[in-house]
Amino acid sequence: MQDKYEIVIGLETHAQLQTQSKIFAPDSAAFGAAPNEQVSYITLGHPGTLPVINEQAIAYAVRMGLAVNCHINQLNFFDRKNYFYADLPKGYQVTQDAQPICVKGHLDIDVNGTEQGVNKRIRINRIHLEEDAGKSTHDQDAKYSLIDLNRAGVPLIEIVTEPDFRSSDEVIAYVAKIRQMVQYLGVCDGNMQEGSLRCDANVSLRLKGATKLGQRTEIKNMNSLRNLKRAIDYEVKRQAKLLDAGETITMQTRGFDEEKGTTFALRSKEMAHDYRYFPEPDLQPITISDAYIAEVKANMPALAETLIQKYTQTYGLSAYDAKVITDSQKFALYYEAILEHTQLYKAAANWMTGPVKSYLNQEEGRNINHFPIAAKQMAALIQLVDSGKVNFSLAAQKLFPVLLTKPKESPEKLAQNLNLITHADDAVISQLIEEVLAQNPDKVKAYKNGKKGLAGFFMGQIMRLSKTKPDPKLTNKLLQEKLNQ
Repeated sequence: MQDKYEIVIGLETHAQLQTQSKIFAPDSAAFGAAPNEQVSYITLGHPGTLPVINEQAIAYAVRMGLAVNCHINQLNFFDRKNYFYADLPKGYQVTQDAQPICVKGHLDIDVNGTEQGVNKRIRINRIHLEEDAGKSTHDQDAKYSLIDLNRAGVPLIEIVTEPDFRSSDEVIAYVAKIRQMVQYLGVCDGNMQEGSLRCDANVSLRLKGATKLGQRTEIKNMNSLRNLKRAIDYEVKRQAKLLDAGETITMQTRGFDEEKGTTFALRSKEMAHDYRYFPEPDLQPITISDAYIAEVKANMPALAETLIQKYTQTYGLSAYDAKVITDSQKFALYYEAILEHTQLYKAAANWMTGPVKSYLNQEEGRNINHFPIAAKQMAALIQLVDSGKVNFSLAAQKLFPVLLTKPKESPEKLAQNLNLITHADDAVISQLIEEVLAQNPDKVKAYKNGKKGLAGFFMGQIMRLSKTKPDPKLTNKLLQEKLNQ
């Protein structure tokens, strides 16, 4: 199949904007309320009501557009997209069809997610503002579908790419990058499970070397990276099988069955004329000035790429460490908070990518927000290790787990209570070495005859004999000097 067909995919990504109220009404846009508690007459489109644009939604759309190198259209107006479905209370959706707020951008992706990843540029056709529809539930009643209109009117941006993807791996890399960007920008929480970020994938095949696009199908409302990849991979195989059999691809909208891992037909694919777009008469055109765009740009937070550059060029971190730390904005902010209390950039990175990351990975869904140790305490732990009072191995294996349960305690005090403070007195360590070697003359002889692995035995005996914790590096140095005399 790979030798015969070329995969062509375009993506539409819907991101729910983090505004307090809906895009045209004062209803709360918060997630998690009881069904139909956050619905007003304006959202329902009752006679005599008029919508008013949420200015914060405009600012967020401009911010996202600038982040993906779009041109910002300074004259904006809205359109009505007409279709009839139970979760659309007005019978139409207010969106931007003829004049989207952002156009002609691009986003570079790292396909393999590593330093050696294949970089590819994905063209952004447009970003437009629109309102969300409600939510239909089909599995709670045997006879009826239930409608929750809380989500109706929630502000969205729809990010539409050109058909530039040639594999599901490229799609996943792009969506992961978009999710990271919206979180860094603060425009969307990126929570795919709650539907804050969801994707529609337009999938088609064409013969290798052909320039004309094949007939496409659209896989709707994918809300996890894993299922998005599974759905695309299945749809590619399904279309290839049909084409190999001499059949044609029907242009349709399809869903994805998570349990079976298959796509299924929902309806024939609508065309633009099916929606009977026309300008929204109840909303005035909006003009976005150069000064407004400049203000939004000036207030944009740093994206991951900017932090990676700072961490590698200023802090001396490896590209790998910098990418791990910046994968999540909140994780990066915690790292930045540690650096407010210590200048040990690399040591702090080692703790973040090692013990801290390991702790967070122990439980699914746990993130840095659940990490109990304050940044100042972590900095104190890092300084304690750097001072030589506790070696990293003991700190990570014994002190760190206790600090997690007692996060307000002083790391040094806990280390003292746990008898982890290392002793760096040459005379004391030398005396311990003398005692151990005197107790094991046969093993000293064996060591000098070539059994160098016995050095570990001597180190263990010295540590066991000591009432304190000798500095391992200093102890090993003095031991080697004594054995090689």
